[in-house]
Amino acid sequence: MKNFFWVIFFLLMSTYAQAELVGEVVEYGKDLQGYLVYDDSFKERRPGILVVHEWWGHNAYARKRADMLAELGYVALAVDMYGNGKTAGHPDQAGEFSSAVMQHMDTVGKERFEAAMGILKKHYKVNSKQIAAIGYCFGGATVLHMARLGVDLKGVASFHGSYATQTPAQPGEVKAKVLVCHGADDSFSSPEQITAFKKEMDDAQVNYKFITYEGAKHSFTNPDADEYAKEFNLDIGYNAEADAKSWQELQTFLKEIFQK
Repeated sequence: MKNFFWVIFFLLMSTYAQAELVGEVVEYGKDLQGYLVYDDSFKERRPGILVVHEWWGHNAYARKRADMLAELGYVALAVDMYGNGKTAGHPDQAGEFSSAVMQHMDTVGKERFEAAMGILKKHYKVNSKQIAAIGYCFGGATVLHMARLGVDLKGVASFHGSYATQTPAQPGEVKAKVLVCHGADDSFSSPEQITAFKKEMDDAQVNYKFITYEGAKHSFTNPDADEYAKEFNLDIGYNAEADAKSWQELQTFLKEIFQK
């Protein structure tokens, strides 16, 4: 009986060790620093997913979401859209960093995004034909814009992103399927912007799904949102129910686009 116990113990420990995530800092492009993570127990090539950070920059929250995707069996890369892995400590700084990229999204933004995508595609664990992107806040706007620009992605998912654009999607240009998870009480996006976005998607014949979560504010997926709200007097907040539902919606979306 004692020997049997130790056999079971070592089998369990072996399984646990095999399922351990492997995460690494990767440098790419010009002064860009990302975080790539995967479950090493998978031997076959897996779909790759880019994770684009909030306006705070490439921080622990973006890396946490990358870890969560790796736990689902994907290879995830939390990208760096600001350069040098820099993060903002105040909304004014975050606005400065994000605006500098948003104003040049078709050039600098696309270049940085595609540099990250290139690194992800080349990774030995990744199926280079199965690439998607998700983003939060600034990141949500970024992935929607990459879809508008016709970047070759299976799908993009935006969480509490923004919807206004100077370069609307054109018929036949958008390759990616689109998922949008929006908080009904998000004061950062006006009803007019949402209406215009849906019309833009319809006119461009984009395959998209727009989900609204009642009672959810901007940043509803981030548990740190309540602290940011208190510290900086921002109209944002975490909503556990909307977070859980939108994450489940993402999992269904990823299975659909990757045909799992």
